Amino acid sequence: MITLAQLRMLIERSFTPLACECSVTGDHSLTVKLYHPVSGQVDLVVSGLNMNQLQSAESVAALIEELRYELQSNSLQRPDPVM
Repeated sequence: MITLAQLRMLIERSFTPLACECSVTGDHSLTVKLYHPVSGQVDLVVSGLNMNQLQSAESVAALIEELRYELQSNSLQRPDPVM
């Protein structure tokens, strides 16, 4: 069984330099928030993930890939930063 701390560590390592905040609600669903540690700008928030389905290395790897896809999709929607 993968603990919340282990899950958070795996996600953090996968999305460095972004910071990660993982929280579990009373119904055992997971919310993952990826954001810039300095500015606090949130890049992605995903809620309602079933913790019971995140009990193997394969399921966590699949979650990380899905989060990468969502993060990339979000960044494509942003205008280029002004320099």
